[in-house]
Amino acid sequence: MLDRHLHPRVKPWLNTLAERLDNTGVTPDGITLVGFAIGLLALPFLALGWYGAALAVIILNRLFDGLDGALARRRGLTDAGGFLDIALDFLFYALVPFGFILADPAHNALAGSWLLFAFIGTGSGFLAFAALAAKHQIDNPGYAHKSFYYLGGLTEGSETIALFVLSCLFPAWFPVMAWIFGGLCWLTTLTRVWSGYVTLKQF
Repeated sequence: MLDRHLHPRVKPWLNTLAERLDNTGVTPDGITLVGFAIGLLALPFLALGWYGAALAVIILNRLFDGLDGALARRRGLTDAGGFLDIALDFLFYALVPFGFILADPAHNALAGSWLLFAFIGTGSGFLAFAALAAKHQIDNPGYAHKSFYYLGGLTEGSETIALFVLSCLFPAWFPVMAWIFGGLCWLTTLTRVWSGYVTLKQF
């Protein structure tokens, strides 16, 4: 919901960083992999209850995630890079709730499982429609900078990162936030499935 509004404001900063990296040996795929490696640290940090450290690597991961796309747009988007980026993004999104589950299974396990269950719904609808949108060459003017069709919704990347940040700042409230956000994710899933079905019925 917020991605289309936040991206235009963040892109100039990322483009400036990408411009400085453009004449170096740094590659977009390399940034993707380094960013994911940094994001992986969130799992042990959360499990150990080091929420400040987890928050730092979550923010760094998201910075690298934006930077790899900015650099790729300067050099030319590739299917391989787009695939690597989205595959590692979804793994990262899953490891954060799992980290909170490990931190306090008795308190967080049920809510964290609900959130992961909801992420499966939003992710599967997102990726399934992207594959068929490419097959039918459906344009997506709202997210023209993406390497594949980006199906929006009530809970997108911006909202998910906001959840992770708030959960690290207020870890005792993770179950409440996970239950609420999981419910919003299912609303997103329903709208994505319906709108995707109606759109594809035209072909």
